[in-house]
Amino acid sequence: MKFHFQQAVRSLILLTFTIFIFKLHFTGEMTKFINPKYLGLSQSASVIFLILFFVQTTRIWTVKESIHSHSHCEHNHQNHTCEHHHDHGDTPFTIKKLISYSIIIFPLLTGFLLPAKILDASIADKKGGMTILTNQKQSNNGGSSENDNLVENENQYEENHVIDENINPNIMEQNSISEEEYDQLTQRLSASSNIVMNDAMFSTYYDEIKVDIQKFKGKQIVLKGFVYKENGFNKNQLVISRFLITHCVADASIIGFLSEFPEASTVKEDTWIEANGVLDIATYNGTELPIIKITDWKQIGEPKEPYLYPLSIKIM
Repeated sequence: MKFHFQQAVRSLILLTFTIFIFKLHFTGEMTKFINPKYLGLSQSASVIFLILFFVQTTRIWTVKESIHSHSHCEHNHQNHTCEHHHDHGDTPFTIKKLISYSIIIFPLLTGFLLPAKILDASIADKKGGMTILTNQKQSNNGGSSENDNLVENENQYEENHVIDENINPNIMEQNSISEEEYDQLTQRLSASSNIVMNDAMFSTYYDEIKVDIQKFKGKQIVLKGFVYKENGFNKNQLVISRFLITHCVADASIIGFLSEFPEASTVKEDTWIEANGVLDIATYNGTELPIIKITDWKQIGEPKEPYLYPLSIKIM
């Protein structure tokens, strides 16, 4: 029997990838990298890696006589390579191979040795900060005419209805919603005087508010997020921010509300706060945008799930 070191290394890499993906799922850290709707694909990938590992282990040991019995290739006895140039794992270990293995192994080392870093205010600044917040294109998931029709039926809801009380729990777990559920939620949003920006509906409510700021002016709002500040802010201003992940952390975009309260200057960037306030309208760099006049706030710890994910509307 002959032991093939390079084949063993390849097996180890496949097994390590399997363990790494399983670890991310087991600890719940996978959602810090990808949208939860892709968790199934990620789990499938770990299974495939495991299968490939078992296949690869059969190549670690070979019978010596079989090494020279490749009828499908003519060996060059100086470098042990095949004429059709595929590598059986027994070719010399070169610098080129070392670089290739290093590129593959590096993310595994960083994944195991370094903790997952949560996107923060410094990343928000690099992505554009207020430039993004003041120039985000609004998506009302159905157009203003649909919203106008929904408003006609607002009288069937109580004025002080808190919008997150009757939300289907599957919305949070699956990040999906039916058209009927979406219609009901946007209708409640328009009718309620209290807006609760829970994680499941944050991005949807955010879009609805920015489409027609005037309609929501004067309403109470509750939200949580991390503090982001920019040069040019008044001392009493900051942004209560969140990162929205559509597919993976690479496409994360910042969303949030410019907010005002007297103690804003004492709150450091990246501090997580929960705030209550009143929605109003302000102008920043010539752009009209919603602003929260905060009446009550408190510092909180970073939530277990710091990111937001857009809802997928299922077409029935």
